[in-house]
Amino acid sequence: MRGDTAEHLGRVLRAEPGQLYELSDGERVWLARVERVGLLKRGDNRVEFSLLEPIEAREPALHLHLLIALVKFDRFEWCLEKATELGVNEITPLIAARTDKVLVAAATKRHARWERIVLESAQQSRRLRPPRIAAAVALDKAYQGSRAECKILLSERSDAPPIHDVLRDVNATSAEISIGPEGGWTDSELAAARAARFMEASLGEMILRTETAVLASLAILHFALDA
Repeated sequence: MRGDTAEHLGRVLRAEPGQLYELSDGERVWLARVERVGLLKRGDNRVEFSLLEPIEAREPALHLHLLIALVKFDRFEWCLEKATELGVNEITPLIAARTDKVLVAAATKRHARWERIVLESAQQSRRLRPPRIAAAVALDKAYQGSRAECKILLSERSDAPPIHDVLRDVNATSAEISIGPEGGWTDSELAAARAARFMEASLGEMILRTETAVLASLAILHFALDA
């Protein structure tokens, strides 16, 4: 192991020979023992391991794609962390009509940070690999080429059916869920979602913040669809 990860293990976590860690190559997880720690003032830091035995790490059977409108970055990044823990495979930040333009302008510069957040969250939750984070994109483009078997658009509209009714007879191995910005979707965005075969659904009468809607909806999808 080299680079920033070795630096973190050696200087922050103070890894020493003989200590045990769990390592993933994106396909399997292994129990490994530290054999040598090499920290340099200049050059490439290095931590060497010996692999001891494989560790079972199962990814959820349900393939989940979260499409989430950009909100204030502290809350958005909390959503990234928790969505990773809840087994999301793909995350697409959405530029909705009511998304703050300041957030849109800053999103590109935050992308590397977001990738680190989901990587650390995936490691903490013993996932084989972190979710893929796409670049922030306009809603109509995000819906193009969607192939998920189940597509849900969360809606605050009073006539939107409850999500448990929408999912009652659904049998799917892949799902997409689209969660809007503060202020909700515009009529044209709702029309674009319907055209892309998203089913409008409500989480109830209470108005939830984005991060609450992420947790609730992902948990519901796993309960309803994950065999």
